[in-house]
Amino acid sequence: MPDTEWPSCRTQEVAWQQTQRQGTKEDRMLKAIDVSLPPMIADLDIRLSSELVTAMEDAARDITVLDNSHSDDLQALSSLLLRTESVASSKIEYVEASVADFARALHGIKSNPSAVSMVAATTALQAMVEGVQKSGNITLESLTTAHEALMRDDLDERRYAGVLRDVQNWIGGSDFSPRGALYIPPPPDTLAEYMGDLIAFSNRDDLPVLAQAAIAHAQFESIHPFTDGNGRIGRSLVNTILRRRGATTMVVVPIASALVARRDRYFDLLGQYRDGHAEPIISAFANASQIAARESQSTAKRISEIPGEWADIVGRVRRGSAIHQLLGRLVANPVVTTDEASTLVSAPVSSVYTAIERLAEVSILVPLTDRKRGQVWGASAILHELDDLNTRIGIAAR
Repeated sequence: MPDTEWPSCRTQEVAWQQTQRQGTKEDRMLKAIDVSLPPMIADLDIRLSSELVTAMEDAARDITVLDNSHSDDLQALSSLLLRTESVASSKIEYVEASVADFARALHGIKSNPSAVSMVAATTALQAMVEGVQKSGNITLESLTTAHEALMRDDLDERRYAGVLRDVQNWIGGSDFSPRGALYIPPPPDTLAEYMGDLIAFSNRDDLPVLAQAAIAHAQFESIHPFTDGNGRIGRSLVNTILRRRGATTMVVVPIASALVARRDRYFDLLGQYRDGHAEPIISAFANASQIAARESQSTAKRISEIPGEWADIVGRVRRGSAIHQLLGRLVANPVVTTDEASTLVSAPVSSVYTAIERLAEVSILVPLTDRKRGQVWGASAILHELDDLNTRIGIAAR
């Protein structure tokens, strides 16, 4: 159907009553709210402009090129892009942490709650993408399992981790009632039907994959099925659909890095979708995907160059020695503890310690904590590339 005919959200007045008397008098006196009811989309026929179809095809080609980039380094590239996407998706929700904090949190150091949340987002995204690659289908269980991984360590929300909400939520406005809300999702008793419809849509095979991913994401955000974490799970759904449809086989496309660069525009696109205009968010996702794929190709090239640069810095080392082995493992394992390094290398522990000291002397490895024991080491060139990739995508997307 033409974009102007895309079905918009309906509104319906429902009764409202606070469960606890809080907020202003207006919050406490509120008796009715207008909830939004998104359309059912499982069987909708989607017709898009020829220009948008061409843009999606161009973006899909760049994604394919990325997915086949530098096969020798795909494990490292896949891990790097997974983390890049999770960090950026968290930043859209104003969850901020440095790359170093994120790396520390990956190894269980929970001094920065935002970094811990980013690690949880990484776990959730990985679970969804790897799960659909094994099963071939997106299920409600895959979404709730990912949500449980995302929210189980959140002190305020962990009792709702992995379950659809049984309360009314809203976006914006008062903290104590939906008064003045920017958007009020459908009531909790409609969620089973809505999620079944969304999952059926997400498992279709007759749609352009980027259109399917963008619409599924916008629909998920409009349903808002969880009490918290909807944005991060909804953006994970995008790469899950790309993987299910075979658009990717190895990598995650860091689309969120482009979206966070224009956060207000992204939220406006969700609003346009709810008003009955699907093409703008599809177009934005196609553009974001292309930018992310092209910049990630540059990162793939950069990763392939780093081991040679390390070899030049270290100089000649005996083949098979601890330092030689460790250099060969760092691209795929850019954050390691001393004990983990020992499991990666077939050499005496004392030799591994000597190798780490040597790599630290020339700043190939940098300490990420103030600990004397149980130090976490980061391969500085790889960590800098993760940070730089996010920056480059953001600049290109502005």
